[in-house]
Amino acid sequence: MPRLHQWLGVLRFPTASALTASAAAPLVQARGHCISTVPELLLVIADSAFTTMNKTRAAVELLKSVGAYQDVTRASKSRKIRAGKGKLRGRCHRQRRGPLVIINSADENAQSAVKSFRNIPGVETAPVTSLNLLQLAPGGYLGSFVVWTESAFNALNTVYGTTEGLLLPSNIVSNADIGRLINSAEVQAVVRPAKGGSRQKKGGKAGVLKKNPLKDRQVFLRNNPYTQAFSEQKLGCAKEEKVKERPGKTETFKTIINTD
Repeated sequence: MPRLHQWLGVLRFPTASALTASAAAPLVQARGHCISTVPELLLVIADSAFTTMNKTRAAVELLKSVGAYQDVTRASKSRKIRAGKGKLRGRCHRQRRGPLVIINSADENAQSAVKSFRNIPGVETAPVTSLNLLQLAPGGYLGSFVVWTESAFNALNTVYGTTEGLLLPSNIVSNADIGRLINSAEVQAVVRPAKGGSRQKKGGKAGVLKKNPLKDRQVFLRNNPYTQAFSEQKLGCAKEEKVKERPGKTETFKTIINTD
């Protein structure tokens, strides 16, 4: 049983981190969510708004009233056909994630709320007692747009409280300024001095740094000194003199034939 408690604590820690990141507006906007019309984050809706909800139309009106429907529109417009063979395997379309509605499954209006939200594109629902990390941080990126019901938000104290010894990890370092800690006099007094000199690969001479002759001109001239004279005299651009007369028609050739 203690080992089971340890594993539950390990799994709860990333979930709690994802929930904390959903309250940071910069992280939510960095994921691409449209929250400019949302009054505040975290967005908590009273349970009285879900008592008469039994149609998708009522769920859409609720999202419009709290300013979350703009993100639903963004998700519905992003629906595109998937590239590759995924179209043949039941994954024909790709779509962005919209708001995530977290409800309390113990609430009497939970089932009707799930049925009302399930036909809205991009909107997903999740119970607060078993939150899915793939919904809170899709693709490993924190900052999902989460809409809470009042009963689900109040149930967080029970789910992530201090019951049965399942404590969330606390910060060991109270000061987040790591640069100031490293450069402090107390830390620098016990840190060993930096080792100087250039490093080299195995097999080279000690203290010698090999350079590429094709990139370093001084090393290239040291290997081939004639290169400087060749470039200064522009021998590569010199034209070769062409002889128009063929050897058989010269006077010297005729003289040799007559002499023989």
